[in-house]
Amino acid sequence: MDYDIKKGNYAKLEGDGLKQMMEEAFGKITTEGDLLVASYGALARLEVKAVSKTVLYVATKMDPKVPEPVAVDTMKKYYGFLEKATGFTTKERGKRAQAKVKKGDA
Repeated sequence: MDYDIKKGNYAKLEGDGLKQMMEEAFGKITTEGDLLVASYGALARLEVKAVSKTVLYVATKMDPKVPEPVAVDTMKKYYGFLEKATGFTTKERGKRAQAKVKKGDA
């Protein structure tokens, strides 16, 4: 899924910024080509890449077998990471995604 990056927020992601954000949220990060890859709690695999100054690519593979407290903690960290990386809250990201669907961009 592609997420919009708030104007001016890309500066935080440049260089090792995105990798550092991921390490703060999820611990150990590996690189596979231009993808940053992590695994944390219910996230069996998380792939992230800054596509441009305005787009952040994120792909997830979830583990549905984890206990509920682990899933809750994982989602809290994941949404916190997305907010920090994109500059948009969960509500704002949802509104932007709905607007794209209505326009036919998604």
